[in-house]
Amino acid sequence: MNRLSALWIESPIGLYVGRIEIAHILRFALFIAIFLLPWISLQPFANLGDATIGDAAAGRGLTYASFGFLAVLSLVLVTRRHAEALRSFVSTPYILFGCWICINLVMSRDPGASTQRFVLTACVFVVAATVLLLPATTRELNRWLGAAVLSFLAVCYLGVMVAPGFSIHQATDVAEYHLAGDWRGVFDHKNTASAIMAMLVFVGFYLMRSGAVLVGPLITALAVVFLLFSRGKSATALVILVLVLAEGVAAARTFRARVVLCYAPLIVLNLLSIGTVVSPTLSAISRSLPLDTSFTGRDEVWKFAFASIAQRPIFGYGYFAFWGSDFVRDADPGESIHEWVVIASHSHNGYLDSALALGIPGLLFLMAILIVAPLRDYHLAEARGQGTPLGKMFLRIWLFGIYLASLESFFLDRADPVWFTFLVSVIGLHYVSRFRTT
Repeated sequence: MNRLSALWIESPIGLYVGRIEIAHILRFALFIAIFLLPWISLQPFANLGDATIGDAAAGRGLTYASFGFLAVLSLVLVTRRHAEALRSFVSTPYILFGCWICINLVMSRDPGASTQRFVLTACVFVVAATVLLLPATTRELNRWLGAAVLSFLAVCYLGVMVAPGFSIHQATDVAEYHLAGDWRGVFDHKNTASAIMAMLVFVGFYLMRSGAVLVGPLITALAVVFLLFSRGKSATALVILVLVLAEGVAAARTFRARVVLCYAPLIVLNLLSIGTVVSPTLSAISRSLPLDTSFTGRDEVWKFAFASIAQRPIFGYGYFAFWGSDFVRDADPGESIHEWVVIASHSHNGYLDSALALGIPGLLFLMAILIVAPLRDYHLAEARGQGTPLGKMFLRIWLFGIYLASLESFFLDRADPVWFTFLVSVIGLHYVSRFRTT
């Protein structure tokens, strides 16, 4: 038997089978790593009670190297079998946006910093575009996705149980001590934790629908519990809204009806938030509602952002070259908004920040890819009879993301976990409309 085993291993067929097994294990490990790296990061469980700044540069360097390595390795593993899928990104919207990004990097107020930051974003796009191509079948994708999500949730819950001081907001936190008691898991803020948990609720629903009778409900339950303990009111409300809207979108048969269902809430949300600082009428309407549509004073930041966009409407200020820059720090101290904007890291609105960074043309190019194309892709997949539970999961995550971007700023935010997960859903819809899943 040992002799036969040796002959089998040394035979051409045995060597071929061995290479297949190694490649399979490598693809699985890479799939898990691609999801866990942005979700957990290389520096999880930050000590928010420590006002000192660690070696941030070293952490950034390792992050760049890690994503660069994963991007190269994933391309090596998928290009041969899925070259057509990768070539599908060579399309007018992506080409126009890529050209505009190149112009924007040159015209940036800080070209060096903008270029360096965009390199990481490009690597994240590559891994997001390739990670869905690593599994050989949809069934394999489901198993691997379940393993990745459960691993992530295990780390988050382990942190809450073993190191609550590093995974739950504390009254001793240097900033936002009023969030004491809110769960944040591996992240440095409960808003990020609640957003990711909300997205994982949709993953759990998908796996349940796909036959994962144990893993699916478990993921859903764990994500819902964490979401509730994070006390993310916006994320919780959006989960309910998206679950309802997604059913309506799936039931609708015309593209026009789907456009209304998806974009009407997005328009209303932005009109009653950032729209109030440019229109007295909208401001009056928002004040008449039993809601705080200024979202705890963000309207002062929005006013400054709109005024700044008016000064550079075409090219913007450059990719991640506005907030925290000398332009913001040197704002007129006499302005009532100065106290707010000088410490702001973003405007709490992804569309506004995109216009600040890329200019209005850049915002339009970005919206063509992130806002317009995904719904068209979903509609095309349904029209061609390629609608699947997988496509519906991507639709839910995408809807959640475009609404959340009205309240938080994560578009193109390098290795941000919310941005990465949202981007995977956009790319997933891109694939399901063009290629039949098996």
